[in-house]
Amino acid sequence: MFFDAVLEQVGQAGLLSDEHFTVDGTLIEAWASEKSFQRRPDPPQKGSGARGKRLLHDVFGSTTDPEARKFKKSKYGDAKLCHMAHTLMDNRHGLVRNACVTQATTGAERDAALQMLEEMGRRRITLGADKAYDDHAFIARLRAMGITPHVVQYQRRTSYVDRRTTRHPGYAQSLEKRSRIEQIFSWLKNVAMLRKTRHRGRERLQWVVQFAMTAYNLVRMRNLLAQSA
Repeated sequence: MFFDAVLEQVGQAGLLSDEHFTVDGTLIEAWASEKSFQRRPDPPQKGSGARGKRLLHDVFGSTTDPEARKFKKSKYGDAKLCHMAHTLMDNRHGLVRNACVTQATTGAERDAALQMLEEMGRRRITLGADKAYDDHAFIARLRAMGITPHVVQYQRRTSYVDRRTTRHPGYAQSLEKRSRIEQIFSWLKNVAMLRKTRHRGRERLQWVVQFAMTAYNLVRMRNLLAQSA
């Protein structure tokens, strides 16, 4: 696989840490218009929500890209038909260690993070993330995997990241490094032109995102090696 081959070269160049990581997700607008979001011809009687409650996507869906979902990450702005791309970043030099695409749903970021961490194998590492990852089940799962959760504490309720973690200097260092992942997403959308995909379905988008992340690592590796020359 092209991504893995480039990552191996990055590792051989001594640019990876294997100890400190950051995870985050971003929305990629689907190749589907708002007009394609129509009522399903035969919506299910029972929904996929809690206690079988029907949700919006149980009743409506895009006729152009059925895998796209209407979603927004914040309370501001309008929900758009989109997919969600996720990145696991190595903190040492801001290189991409893994990337994947999922449906845009609440909780997709945490599920994708666990999937990428499992693929990397069990080891004692730290994982930085924003407050959306300050979730009881997610933090408990990280600890069970031997991963220290350097997650931003949620301020509107009791945080699940306690003094066992926050009292160490490494916690503050991880929070400082975390902003680097936004540079990856900025490159993905502005240089790789993936603010809006031109492909339908997650399988094709997954390939395009991983190819773009591979290109990002190649450019980043070239720049880092040039600086050290």
